[in-house]
Amino acid sequence: MESLRNTHKILMKERTSAIRRGLLDTIDSRARLIAIKGSRGVGKTNFLLDFCKDHYKDDPSCLYVNINNLFFAMEGLFNFVERFYKLGGKVLLLDQIHKYPNWDRELREAYDRFPDLQIVFTASSILRVKSNKYLHGIVEMYNLSGLSFREFLELETGYKFPIYSFEEIVEHHEEIVNDILEKVRPLAFFNNYLKYGYYPIYLEEKSHIDYLLKNINLTLEFDIPYNNQIELKYLTKLKQLLFIVANGNSNINISKLSAQIGVSRATVLNYLHYMKNARLLTLLFDRESDDENGLKPNQVFLHNPNLLNAVCLDQTDSLMIRKTFLISQLCAVAKLNFSGNEDLFVNQKYEVSVRQQGDKGRVRDSVILMTDMIERGKKNVIPLWLAGFVY
Repeated sequence: MESLRNTHKILMKERTSAIRRGLLDTIDSRARLIAIKGSRGVGKTNFLLDFCKDHYKDDPSCLYVNINNLFFAMEGLFNFVERFYKLGGKVLLLDQIHKYPNWDRELREAYDRFPDLQIVFTASSILRVKSNKYLHGIVEMYNLSGLSFREFLELETGYKFPIYSFEEIVEHHEEIVNDILEKVRPLAFFNNYLKYGYYPIYLEEKSHIDYLLKNINLTLEFDIPYNNQIELKYLTKLKQLLFIVANGNSNINISKLSAQIGVSRATVLNYLHYMKNARLLTLLFDRESDDENGLKPNQVFLHNPNLLNAVCLDQTDSLMIRKTFLISQLCAVAKLNFSGNEDLFVNQKYEVSVRQQGDKGRVRDSVILMTDMIERGKKNVIPLWLAGFVY
């Protein structure tokens, strides 16, 4: 236990977080059991340490622990929690809970046995937490996304910017843009964000492409097979499917994909959903579709433009990258559906189309045009970069 406390102290002493994630201000910090889910690389560990810094900086009754520590293989999670509690512990921060078998049962036992103990844990985005039969009704779950374009600008410029709902952007984008342009020229940073700005690790990594490819492979080779019991011999099929989707035009043909990678249509659908849960892909369904489980999506996109650049390198269409950007920002806070007529149907209310600057194509007045490479918009024409301020 003393060794774990020393590790905690060192991590907190060396804590030099470059950015405060907005999620820190929205979670219920008093809840007894809090789950923070996210994909590889979005900053879950840093989030836990910042949570500790905000609420329990010099409190010896709070402890951060990484479940990867071999110590847990011998002692077990519940036994450790019990000992921590008996020694006066009040707040336990558990990183990478999904690396421990039977994590859900033992967390539930700890929750029931120690009513004045708070546990905050991080987990892979693949893990089912809120619907877990052991934790249903007792856990407060939050999703940690990668950096929004707004957060990236804050990192790069040192300025602070407010968050706006998509509805606020649609209704008041001209005034909002005026306020932002007083501080910064967003387009000067936009292309860099598309290449590497979604993942906070870009501040430390010299080669963001190598880092992203490593995380993609770890997700495909370990996370997805481990959680979905896929045999190792099928890993190549997963990789082939991701590559084909990334290099496509977002519209998919399940039968054609089935033939290309040599698996059944049902398996293709399963793989797409697995990669959606891992936040490698975003699937768009018809607006009448409420239950997404197992359904055929109308369109498929890489989850964010950084992933698209890493998989396709220089072969990706510029407009596809912009569409992926818009979806990556909005999917964190809004309900997105396939539109049919346009690119996107947002919150069951707005039809949205992504356009290049100078595109003269005719469109209905009710359609929101998110337009690339413009600083300001007018009426239903809105700068695409402004979508990065929704979280």
